Amino acid sequence: MTDDDRTPDEEFQELLRRLMSGGAIDPEQLSRMAGMQMDPAMLSQMMQQFQGMFAGAQDGSISWDATKRQALHLANQDGLGVTDGQRTDLDQAFTLAGLWLSEATTLSPTAELPRAITRGQWVEQTLPVWQEVAEPVATSIADALTEALRSQAPEEMQDVVQSAGRLMRGVGGSLFATQLGQVVGKLSLEVVSGSDVGIPVMPAGTAVLLPQNFAELGAGLEIPDDQLALYIAARELASARLFRHAKWLRLHVLSQIGDYARGIRVDTDALEEMASRLDPTNPEELRQALESGALLPQQTEAQQRALARLENLLALVEGWIDVVTADATSRVPQLDRIAEAIRRRRAEGGPAEDALGALVGLRLRPRRMREAAAMWRAVGEAVGISARDSLWDYPDLMPTSEDIDDPAALIARLEAQARGEAPAADDLDDALAQLLREEADKSEDGPAGGSQDRDDDPDARPEGDQPV
Repeated sequence: MTDDDRTPDEEFQELLRRLMSGGAIDPEQLSRMAGMQMDPAMLSQMMQQFQGMFAGAQDGSISWDATKRQALHLANQDGLGVTDGQRTDLDQAFTLAGLWLSEATTLSPTAELPRAITRGQWVEQTLPVWQEVAEPVATSIADALTEALRSQAPEEMQDVVQSAGRLMRGVGGSLFATQLGQVVGKLSLEVVSGSDVGIPVMPAGTAVLLPQNFAELGAGLEIPDDQLALYIAARELASARLFRHAKWLRLHVLSQIGDYARGIRVDTDALEEMASRLDPTNPEELRQALESGALLPQQTEAQQRALARLENLLALVEGWIDVVTADATSRVPQLDRIAEAIRRRRAEGGPAEDALGALVGLRLRPRRMREAAAMWRAVGEAVGISARDSLWDYPDLMPTSEDIDDPAALIARLEAQARGEAPAADDLDDALAQLLREEADKSEDGPAGGSQDRDDDPDARPEGDQPV
């Protein structure tokens, strides 16, 4: 049978087999099948890129190389280096802010010196966290693409589709990874410091500022650069001290983001509907569809609970930083104006953050920051900054959502501890005490219900080490 005698279905099957096996694709054949009037040379280049994407996805995993390339391309397009003058000015701001910060918190300074970095360096250092945040969503989209292909393919193509399942997952993940790179690259044009996005994207204990973005921010706010630099440096150092002191906190935040993201499921109906009207010659339409969040359905109840826990945690972090920074920079003449401008900017976010929220279904701005800041302020005034900061020592000491709503009970507990009074036992304490008593009884009675000869038991504890 010659090529001209093939039916469209047979031509499509042959095209797909060649594509998946890495064979050569005839651009004229593709153009004839699709009914598109396109330059064969342009089609040939497009197919080479497409086959390259297939070749890189043979194991079904998601390659984040495209994310890095896209993000660095945008970050470095108009990216400037850090001049000696900028580095000197920011070093001075960090030094003075660090001295003031030591008066406002008992958390010790970080061992790593703060630094001024470029947009490209910010992308390089934060990309692992963005991948961790986005990977569950990318996996869901890749799985949905595979399922959509399987449901739409004719019966005689099911064997081909089945054998290409892992490959299709990789292609779907690559499409998402490329779009994530666009968002992270645009985000690098907006952020001023390492903690600017509200989650710990930098390594714990690291404090950085981006001079190029800082200069653009200062021009927009019409606030003296030296005062603005002191405030932002103090915020960045406060965040670095907090995450260095509470070594569990960074993992706690990222794990809660993971709990939320793992619950994301792609709306396959929306995916199929979008695919039916998508113009393959217009990649801008695909980009807009991904950034709109149209593939992510409404949050489930489990996701809403996970989101509430995450928002409370982020609000506690941001509220503490807000209070400590305000105390440390109380000498700055335009403190109130600067603080309000930064607070409003952080609450509103920017276009890139909106795109990130649509892409991964998660808005990173805590809604309860003002309430959390008011709680930290009340706690510090009632029991002092040392007792306030000690709440970051262990996860189980953290204030709850109820404490944010009404700090009175938390303050009463801290005041009782300061007086040396034992806190009143709650249901959990009672249950734990009962469990320990039962274990103690079992140890005394032995496995058969009677007493045991301790001299014959090499593992027996001395009487004073028995659990109470």
